[in-house]
Amino acid sequence: MTTKVRPVLDGIRVIDAATLIAGPLVATVLGDFGADVIKVEHPRGDPVRTHGHQKDGIGLWWKVVGRNKRTMTLDLSKGDGQEIFCQLATSADIVIENFRPGTLERWHVGPEDLWKANPALIVVRMTGFGQFGPYSSRPGFGTIAESMSGFAHITGEADGPPTLPPFGLADGIAGLAGAIAALLALYGRDSRGGKGQVVDLAIIEPILTILGPQPTEYDQLQVVQTRNGNRSVNNAPRNTYRTRDGKWVAVSSSAQSVAERVITLVGRADLVHKPWFKSGTGRAQHADEIDTAVAAWVGSRDLVAVVSEFEKAEAAIAPIYDVADVMNDPQYQALRSIVEIPDPELGSVKMQNVLFRMTGTPGAIRWSGRPLGTDTNTILDELGYGSDRIVELRQAGVV
Repeated sequence: MTTKVRPVLDGIRVIDAATLIAGPLVATVLGDFGADVIKVEHPRGDPVRTHGHQKDGIGLWWKVVGRNKRTMTLDLSKGDGQEIFCQLATSADIVIENFRPGTLERWHVGPEDLWKANPALIVVRMTGFGQFGPYSSRPGFGTIAESMSGFAHITGEADGPPTLPPFGLADGIAGLAGAIAALLALYGRDSRGGKGQVVDLAIIEPILTILGPQPTEYDQLQVVQTRNGNRSVNNAPRNTYRTRDGKWVAVSSSAQSVAERVITLVGRADLVHKPWFKSGTGRAQHADEIDTAVAAWVGSRDLVAVVSEFEKAEAAIAPIYDVADVMNDPQYQALRSIVEIPDPELGSVKMQNVLFRMTGTPGAIRWSGRPLGTDTNTILDELGYGSDRIVELRQAGVV
């Protein structure tokens, strides 16, 4: 008989008062592992509900980022809304917000106000530039972070313009980083005798962190990395190559042994004995010669044959997938990376599964993003508001 495992964050309450992607993704991760997430939206709704594709007027992006969240509407600019928010925070462990610095303080629901009732509260503040500094009052989104971090500068072809990603890369990285920070703060509070604190997370910083040693290289050598297309400055071959039947594959050779197997497979074993071939940097400096050999070999064969020969040679390769390929790939299916969730509006909806497979404390998607304000009455009832008072709040535009 299988014993049901209690979710690791069961009993933790999270108030998601953020909008769009970065802040709400923090709450999504916590909700996937059992936290009671209350999504607080302005009565107009989080703009993410109307971002991207829709089906029958229903936003599909919201279905993913809004999963495992109870949703209520609340106008924090109104006094009654502020009172309700303070009541919610009293019973919460974590509040996530992404208003411009000073906004919550102006509404009397900043950290100092909330700590008066709940000194153990953790407040995750997700903004473009952080809570202080010369840019702190500027509006900041993921695109701005991708630009200012140096990411766009190194992305694209050498003779082309800087290239931005076609999705919320910086937002996604910041969301995952925020979830880590929230859990660290929670651990510090509950296991180390700590107390409530502010997590000040600027979206421009996590993407800068993952860009590698560029600041150190500039500090020590005054090196400024430039655009290099799909090539790597650290090793070769590393590029995308077109097959005879018009498909694309990506080849990587970060390990010396893999680089040797690739170049031998494509008929240029002689290069293995060149002094420059003994290091990734050396190979990268001779990428033209290496790419010519790999591209010619790949271009003379169909995709299936290319992948098969690389696999036999134990050389790293992958076809360039679109999302349809991802959905049908047997490895993703084996991992259950995509799951189908019942949905009251769409019948069912497929989306990415919980990010981590954990044998002792697994996460789960209990429901997809709910319609706006689905749980408002229930949550207000939990706070002690009677039906007549809820009607008054609705008539006043507070909820």
